[in-house]
Amino acid sequence: MSRKVAIVTDSTSDLTPEQQERYGITVVPLYVHFGQDTYRDSVDITTDEFIDRMAKADRLPTTSQPAVGAFEDCFRLLATDHDEVCCVLISSKLSGTFQSASLAAQAVAANVHVEVVDSANVTAALGMQAIRAASLADDGQDASAIAKRLASEVVRYHTIFFVETLEHLRRGGRIGKAAQLVGALIRLRPLLRIEEGQIVPYERTRTRARAVEALVSFTREIARIEDAAVIYNTTKEDAQALSKAISDVAGGPVDTVRFGPVISTHVGPGVLGVVAREAVSE
Repeated sequence: MSRKVAIVTDSTSDLTPEQQERYGITVVPLYVHFGQDTYRDSVDITTDEFIDRMAKADRLPTTSQPAVGAFEDCFRLLATDHDEVCCVLISSKLSGTFQSASLAAQAVAANVHVEVVDSANVTAALGMQAIRAASLADDGQDASAIAKRLASEVVRYHTIFFVETLEHLRRGGRIGKAAQLVGALIRLRPLLRIEEGQIVPYERTRTRARAVEALVSFTREIARIEDAAVIYNTTKEDAQALSKAISDVAGGPVDTVRFGPVISTHVGPGVLGVVAREAVSE
């Protein structure tokens, strides 16, 4: 029996092509811009290509959300072999992607019912929510029920990470100037977390080693972890080491998730973090 509800997310979910195929999830890409050159996130440009070009560029790249029409086309296509669509996206406080999808959902309402869900998160936490939506769809739940369940579970997802510099986040308007100033003055590698859909300071650490220790400590503070991942963009060996360090807390192997060009635009290279989904009693 084919799934009646199509699941859609965006490219900041960092789902691999294999995951997209395995779970039957459609991904709509955001865009990265180097001057007049525009690339679809993780489609036209890889993370390696992006990092290399960013290092050589005179100006930092910019990003943009998918056009309303891109979501409309996606929804109309999925409507040909699905009854409904559930679309779970990057936090509406970090991107206009949710707004684009919401406008598209209104435009196609006469053809197909679309539920648009604000994940209040990004990267692996968003990917976990998209996979969760696919599981609920496989269980036969309709789009409205899936959207309600996802919304009720948002607080279960924890994302914490550190950056080498806050300059990228400051320029993109994703974090306040005060936090950037503190980091610049005392040369900190600040830990940041996603809270209510926004990036906020969590803890100050002076060295990369201390920051990694703080990530492990944060993971240990979560009562019971149902799923976890390590997120990174340029330091694969560090990510693998951190994955091993928290595997006992997570109760098994922890995947490493490399985030793409759009997220890298706003955080810069050298980022490392942890995403955990907290287990709750049913």
